[in-house]
Amino acid sequence: MENKNDLSQNYANLLGITPGKMPSPEEFNKFKRNIASLINLDLTNYKSTQMERRIVSLMNRIEIDSLDDYLTVLKSDSQRLEEFVNMLTINVSEFFRNPEKFFELESIYIPELLKKSPRIKIWSAGCSIGAEVYSVAMILDKHGLLDKCDLIASDFDINILKKAKEGIYNKFEVGTIPRAYEQYITQISENEFQIDSKLTSKIRFERQDLLNSKYEKDFDMILCRNVVIYFTEEAKDKLYKNFYDSLKPGGILFIGSTERINNYRDIGYKLKTAFFYEK
Repeated sequence: MENKNDLSQNYANLLGITPGKMPSPEEFNKFKRNIASLINLDLTNYKSTQMERRIVSLMNRIEIDSLDDYLTVLKSDSQRLEEFVNMLTINVSEFFRNPEKFFELESIYIPELLKKSPRIKIWSAGCSIGAEVYSVAMILDKHGLLDKCDLIASDFDINILKKAKEGIYNKFEVGTIPRAYEQYITQISENEFQIDSKLTSKIRFERQDLLNSKYEKDFDMILCRNVVIYFTEEAKDKLYKNFYDSLKPGGILFIGSTERINNYRDIGYKLKTAFFYEK
């Protein structure tokens, strides 16, 4: 049987730090409780090992060993606090990620939804830089449907929401936009591209903590892709149930290609095709 020192060594190896400088699980729990009121986000909803590894990495950058000292820094240094929040939200997204799924969205689900309702309401939850909601907007405009839809996008990170609203991306970021949709971007500098204003003006961006905010209702479609992979199983269950409650009957939840809803039947969903669930 492993003793306490062995467990501490293993924990340190997992986090990639020296055992003598490693905060204990109790210290991490205290830190998470104390930071919650500062950032309005409950860190206990995130997987512990991943979260704690990132926290320790940020502490190492500024050569701080104590979580209490790090909390003091975060309270007094707005730049360090912004860095901390950015670390939490991990804004990785791309246009038309898994293009075959966006083809299904275009050819199957959007037409189905428009048969049920003359106007559809779509929410990109955890929208990051806005790439996915703009991908949907491009599809809608291509078919002359943009004016028949209400598009909402939300994220916790204020700075990333600002980028999404501006709709300005670098050459790498726009590299996944198919040729058929290149008309919606204009090069404005050597390495910057602007999304067409007809799209940026149609999307309502707002700040939201997915696990602790009240959701709007009557969505025809919700996209939440590659967001919940950082959450605990309990947080995932809560999120998927809340999405279910916010969808119209027959509404669609579109999730990421690395994700599964194992208990989708218990919640009330019907699996349509891979990564598309119907209420």
